[in-house]
Amino acid sequence: MKTTVDIPDELLARAKRLAVRRRTTLRAIIEQGIRNTLKEQQNGGRYVLSDKSVKGKGLQAEFSDKGWSDIRDATYSGRGS
Repeated sequence: MKTTVDIPDELLARAKRLAVRRRTTLRAIIEQGIRNTLKEQQNGGRYVLSDKSVKGKGLQAEFSDKGWSDIRDATYSGRGS
């Protein structure tokens, strides 16, 4: 089906550049955008993060009473600012 849609110039330019990078058509980019929007609406607009839990017994003993900022600082200790 053909239709006419008024799209802001910058948005159209970005979509065209994306199509070139992906070696596809502008039509395919637009179709995918519509499909993604409809799928998101169907899912209630919620993003569900997949479970990436790992086996283990929780935090190491030295961090059991520490807050996130302490854990983060220890993680990046010696790696610059």
